[in-house]
Amino acid sequence: MVDDRAGRPQLIEIAALSLQVSLAAVVIAALLALPSGAALGLTRFPGRHAVVVVINALLGLPAVVVGLAVYLLLSRAGPLGDLGILFTPPVMVIAQAVLVFPLIAALARQAVEDAWREYAEQLHSLGAGPVASSP
Repeated sequence: MVDDRAGRPQLIEIAALSLQVSLAAVVIAALLALPSGAALGLTRFPGRHAVVVVINALLGLPAVVVGLAVYLLLSRAGPLGDLGILFTPPVMVIAQAVLVFPLIAALARQAVEDAWREYAEQLHSLGAGPVASSP
């Protein structure tokens, strides 16, 4: 019989690090993507359709592509290789945030756009516009 309790502290440490990295990535991406998606859902500007298409296209971005791009940027031969941070938790957070940003931004844009479409009349009657100003 093999005693597998010897590896448990390491396993718990690895799982905790994975959860910390994922949670940090989601928080950082949400802080950037929610306002971006909301602004994209409320404003109209030249090139808006192209930005929406790019964000929707990034939903299918493979994790391998992001990992390879981060590796190429941070490897010794890359432009940021002198930082020496390749394979560290902060870089993992950045890579995961890049992956989750389009998902949060696209969902926020769609939710805000749908809400504005549904409640625009009531919001206009209350004096709200795309950018509400204080009286």
